[in-house]
This record gives sequence, structure tokens and C-alpha cells, in this order.
Amino acid sequence: MTSANVTDTPLLQIGALTKRFGGFTALDNVSVDIRPGERFGLIGPNGSGKTTLINCISGAFRTEPGTVTFQGEDITPLPPYMRRRRGIARSFQIPRPFKSMTVAENLMVALDFAGAAHELVSAAERRAAVMAILQQTGLSSKADAPATRLSQVELRKMELARAVATRPKLLISDEAMAGLSSSEVDEVLDLLMSLAGKDITIIMIEHIMQAVMRFSERIMCLDAGRIIAIGKPAEVMANARVQEAYLGT
Repeated sequence: MTSANVTDTPLLQIGALTKRFGGFTALDNVSVDIRPGERFGLIGPNGSGKTTLINCISGAFRTEPGTVTFQGEDITPLPPYMRRRRGIARSFQIPRPFKSMTVAENLMVALDFAGAAHELVSAAERRAAVMAILQQTGLSSKADAPATRLSQVELRKMELARAVATRPKLLISDEAMAGLSSSEVDEVLDLLMSLAGKDITIIMIEHIMQAVMRFSERIMCLDAGRIIAIGKPAEVMANARVQEAYLGT
């Protein structure tokens, strides 16, 4: 089923993107459009170029050549913080919270980084904004707990909450479910589905195929830096090249 807020005008456009490290080509002429409101899955074997691609989208890597266009603006030359302030947020597979801070304070830092704090005049307004996000992500009872006391699944949720605090239009979720139990995977998947229903476009990078299939409206598979399939989940997983590259069959 396609989200009601998906339109035909791309939110994100990747144009002929190539990335090399010395003589190694990590991405080779990758082009794809992501529509507003879309739930987009990105899969591929280890070393296929998934992380390189999201690093190019977020600005951690420069493209050479290729373009990244967001909401009609060419953001290819922009550094990561400027892309973040335009609405591109990313969560990381291994959460790195500020260990000396509480959960709520970790989100306050995200508000400041995104430049959104100036809109919240009082401390009460800032606290209310953070608490609303923690309520949404199921962490409101942990607001004043040190980040070091969170369980692994709670850390993953806080990582997503920090990304949400930057008020993204595009959220890139990088293996948020890796290493979790099946019930914890369901918790994080439900959270991502709820975020996708709040006008946030999500790119999910994930190795847990059941989760990717449930979440995604489209899936793209990379292998050796090239797109080998893109389309509806069932179509992509039935593709012989995907099965050979990703599933090893």
C-alpha cells in the first residue's frame, strides 16, 4: 500500500553518483529518486555501497562526480550540518549517546544542532518539545535517566528520537535493528512505521529481510556499487541477480 502523502515530485534525487577510494569504485553511476512520504528500503551484501551512498546523501562523503538534489535544491557542495538543517537526518547503527547526559538532555543537543531551539523561547517549551518526542518514541519514562542506563533497544530508540528532534523531512535509518531480538525488532519497526506516517520520508538500510519487506514500499538492491534491482519488495526479492548477490543462491 502506498502512503497517502506520497507525490510524484521527488524529495531526494541522486544523479549519476560515483564515489572512488583510490582505485576502488564504491559507487558506480547510481541514480534514484525518492518521493515525499515514501518508505524506501536499501539492501545489498556487505561492501555493496550502502553506507557509502548514505554518507554521500548526508554529506560525510563528497561525490565525484554526481549530484544530490533535495527539495529541488542542489545540495552537492553543502557540508553535513547544512544538509541536516535543510531536513536530512541520519541515525547510526551503533548509538553514541552523550554518556554524561540524561536522555532528555541528549535530545536537547539535537534541537540545538538543528537550529530549532531558537523557536522555543522558554525552558518549558524546550522541555515540552523533547517530552513529546520521547512520548512518541516510547521513552518518556526514561527522560531523566542517564543515557548509560538504557537497554540496547532503548538506545536504538533514543538514536531515532535524536534524529526526530532535528525535525527531518528525510530520515535515514542505518541498521537500527541489528543485533536485536525478534520482539525488539518489532518494537523498532513499529516506531519507524509510525514516524513514516508523520510526513517523514524514511530510507531504511537493513539486513533483516522480514523487516525490510514489511516496511518498504520500494526496495533498491546494490551490489559492487551498482543498482541491480529496484521496485516493489516482492519483485526485487524475486530477482535472480538479487538472490545471487544478496542471498547467495
